[in-house]
Amino acid sequence: MSDPNRPIEYNDQVVRNFMLASILWGVVGMLVGVLIAAQLNFRFLNFNLEWLTFGRLRPLHTNAAIFAFVGNMMFAGIYHSTQRLVKARLASDFLSNLHFWGWQFIIVCAAITLPLGFSRGKEYAELVWPINILVALIWVVFAINFFWTLARRNERSLYVAIWFYIATIVTVAMLYIVNHLSIPTSLLHSYPIFGGVQDALVQWWYGHNAVAFFLTTPILGIMYYYLPKAANRPVYSYKLSVVHFWSLVFIYIWAGPHHLLYTALPGWLQSLGMIFSLMLWAPSWGGMLNGLLTLRGAWDKLRTDPVLKFFAAGVTFYGMSTFEGPLLSIKSVNALAHYTDWIIGHVHGGTLGWNGFMAAGMFYFLAPKMWNTKLYSKSLANMHFWLGLVGILLYVASMWVSGITQGLMLNGVDKQGVLAYPSFLETLQSIRPLMATRIVGGGLYFIGFLIMAYNIWMTIRSGEAVNGVFESKGEDDDHSIGLFGGLFNYSILYCAAVILFSCLWMFADGILGTLSMVLLIATCLTAIIHFKKSQATFSDWHERLLKSSFPFTVLVLLAVLIGGVVQIIPLVNVDRDTVVEDKIQVVYTPLELAGRDIYVSEGCYNCHSQMIRPFVAEVKRYGDYSRLGESLYDHPYQWGSRRTGPDLARVGGKYPNSWHYEHMRNTSNISPHSNMPNYPWLLKKKTDYAALPSKISVQKTLGVPFPEKEDEAYIEEAKEQARQISENLKELGIESDPDTQVIALIAYLQQLGKSADYGPKLAEAQNSNTEDL
Repeated sequence: MSDPNRPIEYNDQVVRNFMLASILWGVVGMLVGVLIAAQLNFRFLNFNLEWLTFGRLRPLHTNAAIFAFVGNMMFAGIYHSTQRLVKARLASDFLSNLHFWGWQFIIVCAAITLPLGFSRGKEYAELVWPINILVALIWVVFAINFFWTLARRNERSLYVAIWFYIATIVTVAMLYIVNHLSIPTSLLHSYPIFGGVQDALVQWWYGHNAVAFFLTTPILGIMYYYLPKAANRPVYSYKLSVVHFWSLVFIYIWAGPHHLLYTALPGWLQSLGMIFSLMLWAPSWGGMLNGLLTLRGAWDKLRTDPVLKFFAAGVTFYGMSTFEGPLLSIKSVNALAHYTDWIIGHVHGGTLGWNGFMAAGMFYFLAPKMWNTKLYSKSLANMHFWLGLVGILLYVASMWVSGITQGLMLNGVDKQGVLAYPSFLETLQSIRPLMATRIVGGGLYFIGFLIMAYNIWMTIRSGEAVNGVFESKGEDDDHSIGLFGGLFNYSILYCAAVILFSCLWMFADGILGTLSMVLLIATCLTAIIHFKKSQATFSDWHERLLKSSFPFTVLVLLAVLIGGVVQIIPLVNVDRDTVVEDKIQVVYTPLELAGRDIYVSEGCYNCHSQMIRPFVAEVKRYGDYSRLGESLYDHPYQWGSRRTGPDLARVGGKYPNSWHYEHMRNTSNISPHSNMPNYPWLLKKKTDYAALPSKISVQKTLGVPFPEKEDEAYIEEAKEQARQISENLKELGIESDPDTQVIALIAYLQQLGKSADYGPKLAEAQNSNTEDL
């Protein structure tokens, strides 16, 4: 602990470093974003260069926006506010510097590997395994530095912002580690340990909650610190912040399956995801109202203070996004919106409006303080605000209209079940003006961000870097509680019983379900009577808990673990015969496996799904609906989340080999109005046959039933299949080298949709039909 009665000089250098890095990477991420938005309308902007295609740049854009821009901003805000909230300098200058430089090294590694095609093929989790290990190690450095600082604090009670920071640190660590569990096949390639539906569930448990605990909870902590500071007003309601925090942390973790509605995911998980997503409306809007009502009595300042402008607009966009998210999780709405631009609009409304505007407000607030000067130009800050606001609105509105248009056209059938718009390209042509509007909106937002970067730079030039100082007066009285008192209090025990009986009531049948409902009601009544008679209150216990960071952190971890355990453990350990329907995937040949890795490397999953939902329009357009067993051996799964091009789940055998070859060589020759780039390098680059034995060995370790062969036999089998495809192309007038990557990719595409009848379920269905007869 710090010695009493001595000045404390905060470590603000690391704050300045993270802030400047955030601005730099924000420029890079947004520039790439504008480019890939333009590529969707003007395919020549892919430049026929493999490292500049949409499929490779889109992961670079998302990772730059999330981990580079928002990540650095988050670290700056956490380090700055935490020191002042706990009245202590960061515990270690060495760890602070290691955290900063380590994080920047990770970003540079990502910026190099992703355009080169090194990808795990999972959204927001594309980075290869060595980089993932670095991410985990640097996150541990961050956690040690943070919790060590809490241990040395001079302010015993933890302010609400600290709660959200703690939730971010422990939950992101859990999510990242589980979703990135992989077995390497080489220095830059690995396969995730989960496959098919299990991988889909774990991915969106991570993907949804990466949004929750990387893009939301830390920014809420920043809101709870900087908004009252900028407005010079106390937080509107402390009690509301308590309800907001615990309900958000507990509920958010359950909502991931709403990304997989109408897919092959088991129905109970889909319903669970939808229900908990709808429940998120309450805590999310509670937090938004708490933020906006903090501005009561200070609304007049919005006319002159750009910091408050950005904060007020940012919190408003948070409210809009958290209203739209649960709305999109309703099955009937999701049926229309999923795989369309509506989802893109929703994501960018949150990222640009919530994260981007909160970042700008924080930067404008911090820059004069960090460099002991005045903001260079309020006029430029106001120009940034209006350009950014107009840009967001153009972007989001165009995506809403585009998404609804796509959904209606792609799902449109007449009374006879005939597709209203048989060609996928018809929908693409209809939304081109809206995609152009998106470019304009994104461009305006980017210009506003460049203005902010210039404004901040000129502010820095006019001042001199200074560190904040605090006069320590020693610690206040410590009325904290230990781990036992934190975990085994009546409040926690009653909450645990309510959660247990609620889960049993939802999932159990018969007597157990009825008994669970009775016990749930009895527990609630007992808790009410107990607290009334004993005059004990939750707030008394919570106040004491806030002076004990360890039990508080343990409770946060337990709150987020519950949802993950309930969703993931049953599916991971499920008996295959109970979930696989009447079809099971055919194991890939060695060449098809090589082609699949090329498909993943080129980022094809960014534009094509491999999941046909059980809708009349989709079955008519793409083929029979997808079964759970048909992706059983896919590591990683490739169901996709966006359809810039048609679904490929049953594309195998639909077109001749020559069609696929020409489609890769020059897309416009096959589909004149397509926005898909050309892939001429696939006709020249060689398939890495030597890597196949290692890859197949790992696949067998993961449970994929490849036949037992010698390593050379796998390679020879792949080469033989490649020769057959090459000979077929020659018969069709196309000369091709059988060892090129395009041949392997054709082999994979022609396999998609092939499955075998699954014995146990098929026999069960046949027996049932016999009994009916």
